[in-house]
Amino acid sequence: MTKKWASIVLGALFPLGWGAMSSVWGAEAPPSPINAGDTAWVLTSTALVLMMTAPGLALFYGGMVRRKNVLGTIMHSFIILTLISVQWVLWGYSLAFGPDHGGVIGGLEWLGLRGVGLDPNPDYAATIPHQAFMIYQAMFAAITPALITGAFAERMKFSVLLIFTLLWATLIYDPLAHWVWGTGGWMRNLGALDFAGGTVVHISSGVSALAAALIIGKRQGYGHHPMPPHNLTLTVLGASLLWVGWFGFNAGSALSSGALATSAFVVTNTATAAAALSWMFAEWITRGKPTVLGAASGAVAGLVAITPASGFVGPLSAILIGMGGGILCCFACNLKAKLGYDDSLDVVGVHGVGGTWGALATGLFASKAINPAGNDGLFFGNPGLLGTQAVVVLTTWVLAFVGSLVILYVLKATMGLRVSDEEEQLGLDLSQHNENAYVLEVAYGESFSSEALGMRLEEPLRSPIAGARPATEPGGSLSGF
Repeated sequence: MTKKWASIVLGALFPLGWGAMSSVWGAEAPPSPINAGDTAWVLTSTALVLMMTAPGLALFYGGMVRRKNVLGTIMHSFIILTLISVQWVLWGYSLAFGPDHGGVIGGLEWLGLRGVGLDPNPDYAATIPHQAFMIYQAMFAAITPALITGAFAERMKFSVLLIFTLLWATLIYDPLAHWVWGTGGWMRNLGALDFAGGTVVHISSGVSALAAALIIGKRQGYGHHPMPPHNLTLTVLGASLLWVGWFGFNAGSALSSGALATSAFVVTNTATAAAALSWMFAEWITRGKPTVLGAASGAVAGLVAITPASGFVGPLSAILIGMGGGILCCFACNLKAKLGYDDSLDVVGVHGVGGTWGALATGLFASKAINPAGNDGLFFGNPGLLGTQAVVVLTTWVLAFVGSLVILYVLKATMGLRVSDEEEQLGLDLSQHNENAYVLEVAYGESFSSEALGMRLEEPLRSPIAGARPATEPGGSLSGF
């Protein structure tokens, strides 16, 4: 039997396994464009970014609210992760990354992931399955609206949160992601640089948080009664998980496991450390003592600031970006008391200001020596990039602020945004979810919820040092001032 006829017979007998059998006879299958190392890194990064939302952000925010609202606050991050995971598959990914329509929005061709299979899409990532890229981007889409919840923590209806999240993701996040990252998006065509989401994630969430804080209004007693974080241990654990997960956020955006991912990893850690130190020392100099909350807040500010630049700058530039982010965000968080708005967990000061600084700093420090696919910034001989970044920042501010105002006003007129005064006083854990975060064991084995023990649990803890002020001033602040 000749080799030809043997191949025909075996092909008929073993149609499913013939690709492997054919190699025995010397017929080589076409090489797969999928790189196993790149795919493994992107899937690992996807899990890291998921961890940023739950448990990272959930614990970070949960520790900073009062105990009667901790479950409700954690629930915001957890349920948004589930909600956007479904929305992204049904229509979000198609709007953000689907075939371009006028540089403004992706089409509906990929609804329900139709056409988004396991082969690579060269427009976005040539060495990993298209679905790997899709699910990685889903984690970005999930954490962004979860960040906004810190602005209205302790007072928004849970039912309204669900509708707001769906509308905001569809009308603001998805178009903005297409502008910046989608093939044909007008900001991408303009030459804007945003490696991992300074505009798409952080400016959009921070500016939307400002709109939400203004429309929803202040918490009851804000500025008159102390509202200190109830469990800073949770907050520091959350910040630490964010730091770990952020390597997937930034280094994963290289979409490969090579040199660019390594560079992004190094500058992310460097900028974060520099920002934590700069916030701590700024607080130490201006307030007399460094705080754990200040150091944790500074780390998050550094992570935000380096995000858009992480694939375009070197370690020394990262130190400057991190230091700037720590100092600017520290002072921005303390301006809210003077400006009179109640951004419960300082989303505006950290993400709005930090993201803006990071996007502009990309226009200063970007270097083609780090990433030839990028551009040189002002300090490397190209002032035009800074102008481009400024246009993109301004446009993102306008889209996020105006778009959020419209969504919030519509929901306010139709559903109402806030829980009732009685429900707010009781706390979101009980009023929205009928649960308690903590059950305290007392004498004779009896159990009482924190609410049953009265408002004394909400009194601020004071330092045993004579004359020391509360650890957190009335109104609360991410900075701990």
